[in-house]
Order: sequence, then C-alpha cells, then structure tokens
Amino acid sequence: MKALHWEISMGERHHKHEPTPNQCTSALVKHIKAPLPIVWSLVRRFDEPQKYKPFVSRCIVQGEVGLAIGSVREVNVKSGLPATTSTERLELLDDHQHILGIKILGGDHRLNNYSSIITLHPEVVDGRPGTVVIESFVVDVPDGNTGDETCYFVEALISCNLTSLANVSERMAVQDPTPLPLVNHLLC
Repeated sequence: MKALHWEISMGERHHKHEPTPNQCTSALVKHIKAPLPIVWSLVRRFDEPQKYKPFVSRCIVQGEVGLAIGSVREVNVKSGLPATTSTERLELLDDHQHILGIKILGGDHRLNNYSSIITLHPEVVDGRPGTVVIESFVVDVPDGNTGDETCYFVEALISCNLTSLANVSERMAVQDPTPLPLVNHLLC
C-alpha cells in the first residue's frame, strides 16, 4: 500500500490534466527492472520513438534535427491500427526530473487534442536499481464513442508501449556490464 501511495503522490505532482466535459484522462504505471538512466535514454529520444514503441515504423523530425522544446515529428504507424501517420510536438523535456511531454498536432487518426506526460522515478527492485514509469494523457472523446471506450483504447496502446519499454530496457540492463552504484542511481 505504501508503494501505491507514493505512485499517487508522483501522479499528483506531474500528471494534472484538466479535461473538458468532452475529454477523458487516465494514467498508467509500469515498474521496470532497469536503472533509470537506461530507461530515460529510450524515453527521452523524441526523435526515435520506434526504439521501444512497437506501433511506430518510422519517425522524421521536421526542420532542425534536435530535441528542443517545440520540435515536431512525423510518425508513421504500422499497419493494424486505425491510423498511418501522426504529427506530434515535444512540449516538455526535463533531463533532471525525467519528464517528457508530447502533444499530437494532427494525423489520420481520432486522437484529437491528445496530450501526454511521462515521468520516470527511481526505485529499488529486489535490491537493484529499477524505475517507475508513469504515463498520463488527456484526449477528446470522438463522436460515436464514450469516454470509457476512448480511455480503454488509449490505455491499451500505452500499456503495449510501456511493456515494450520494459522489455527493451531490461535487455539493455542485462547487456550493460557496468554496474550502477545504487546510491548514485537514486540521486538521479
């Protein structure tokens, strides 16, 4: 129960969305058995989401290549989803607090006014450095759908992304021969 209270307090600090009546919002939590620096090295790459997001086939950052606030990317989505492209803007990138914020600007999908925040937090799992990832979002409910249906769909996508993030991060942690001191890791 203590862990759940901690997760809720982290969510209250960074994941405050103010949905309008025609929007839904939710948050998901994933515990990853990999040190925060490894997980953050994947999450912060606004220009390479395909490194861990299984539904992204390609990403092109428009204009000057970089990871600056306001950068815009064009993402190609793999077949099987009701979309092929998404245009997204980097809203927040904080390497000290490990926060990434993204807003969808357009695309051939129904995720209008979609905005998400991802935060990473160090934790200890089985005596080793681990990471808690919290991802929250707010999005318009499309005509013909309910808020519950919309949230269920977006939560399923995020859950797949977070599971993939855990798998990739945990593989990287096993392959990295450099042990991270627990004390230094928790100060990140």
